[in-house]
Amino acid sequence: MIKGLNKIEVITIFAEDLAATRAFYENVLGLEVVYAEEASAVVRFENLMINILRADRAGTLVEPRPVAGPEAGARLLFTFEVEDANAVHEELKQHGVTILNGPTDRPWGRRTVAFADPAGNVLEVAQILPPAS
Repeated sequence: MIKGLNKIEVITIFAEDLAATRAFYENVLGLEVVYAEEASAVVRFENLMINILRADRAGTLVEPRPVAGPEAGARLLFTFEVEDANAVHEELKQHGVTILNGPTDRPWGRRTVAFADPAGNVLEVAQILPPAS
């Protein structure tokens, strides 16, 4: 087992209609929106968050893979919280894992590395960065 991959922090779902999808999670499921901007909204469950991301803004997270349309089936990005994204990146490379992008510092306070499983599904590790001073 890759050290530190034992807690899923965020599941990212891609949506063409952010407003309708956010309304479903907020109004139908009754989840709290903990972050929102023009391209995404994050809702919180007790043990994880769901990032609802406009599909046309998802490219940098999964590149060089394309974002599939809704007709292609399920679209998810599993994010594992880790203490050290750089160390996990090196360990993944040692295992011959296909690294898609990163390590990259993201504007939402995470250092991420995206990689693919053998079936081509995209996963990500994210290190929580200290707040900017």
